[in-house]
Amino acid sequence: MSVTPLAAHHPSDRPGPAFRGRIGRDARSGHYAVPRRYRLHLSPADPDGLRIAVTHSLLGLDRACPVTFLPAVPDCPDGGHSALRPLYEASAHHYTGPALGPVLSDDWSGRIVSTHGPDIARDLARHFGGGRPSLYPCGAESEIEAVQRMCAQGVEQAAQRAGSADAGPAERAEALDTLLDTLGVLERGLAAQPHLIGDQITAGDVELWVTLVQLDTVHRHHLDASAVRRVAGHPALWAYARRLTAHPAFGRHLDLDGIARRHQARCRGLEAAGAAVQILDWAALALDADRARPQVERP
Repeated sequence: MSVTPLAAHHPSDRPGPAFRGRIGRDARSGHYAVPRRYRLHLSPADPDGLRIAVTHSLLGLDRACPVTFLPAVPDCPDGGHSALRPLYEASAHHYTGPALGPVLSDDWSGRIVSTHGPDIARDLARHFGGGRPSLYPCGAESEIEAVQRMCAQGVEQAAQRAGSADAGPAERAEALDTLLDTLGVLERGLAAQPHLIGDQITAGDVELWVTLVQLDTVHRHHLDASAVRRVAGHPALWAYARRLTAHPAFGRHLDLDGIARRHQARCRGLEAAGAAVQILDWAALALDADRARPQVERP
C-alpha cells in the first residue's frame, strides 16, 4: 500500500516531551543498547503507552527491557504520576512540570532517557530487535512517517473535531468528511493486501491499530449514530483491526476499563448517540488473543 501524507497540518494538543535522549549503537553514544539497563514506565490505557507496549511485545523484550506499568488515570492534580516524580526530579534540577508517561529510564544512572513515545518505540526496534522481523524495514521509513501523520491528522484530530461540542455544524461536517476520506484511503489499501507496508507487520500497523482502538473506544462516544455507522462501513479496515487484535502482541495489552476511566477523567465533551453503536467487540477479541498467547508468543 502506497501512503502519502495529508497536505493540511493540525498541531497536536499533546505537551512536548520533557526529555528526548536517544539510544545509540555503541558506548560512544552515552545511552547504548545493553540488556536490562533500561526500563519502561507506561500505561497501555494511554495511546503512546499502548504503542510502546505492542512494540515491546512484538520484539520480545520482556527480559531485555522490563516494564513498570502505571495506573490508567494519573494520581497527581497536574495530570502526572506520583510514581514517576522521583525519576523526573533526579533527571532535572527543580523540575516543576507534571511527571508524565511514557518514560524510558536508565537503571544505571537512575535518570530518564526519553519521554518521547515515537523515539522510544523506534529505538527499541532499531537497537534491541536483532534477529526479529524489522518493524522499520529498510526504505519504508517515509511511508511509516506518512502513516503516522495520516493517523494523527486524518483520523485522530478529524474525529476529535467531528465530535467537538465547541465546533459548529459546518466544521463538524467538514471534519467528518476528512475522517471518512482518510478511512476510505486505508480501506482501499487494506482490501488489496493484509498489512499497510509490505507483507509483514511494521510500525505503521502498530500506529494504525492504536488509532482504530481510540476511534472505537473513545472518539465514537462523541459522534452521532449515523456518523459511527459510516465509520464502520469499511469492512477491510475493521477486519484488519480484528485480525491484529487476535495477535497476542496486540490484544494482550488492551485495557478497555483503563481506556474508559482515562477518557472519563479527561474528557469534557458531550456524549452522543454513537456511544451505543460499538464497531468491534474488543473485549472478546482481546480474550481470544490471551488464549492464543502460549501457542504463538516467543519463549
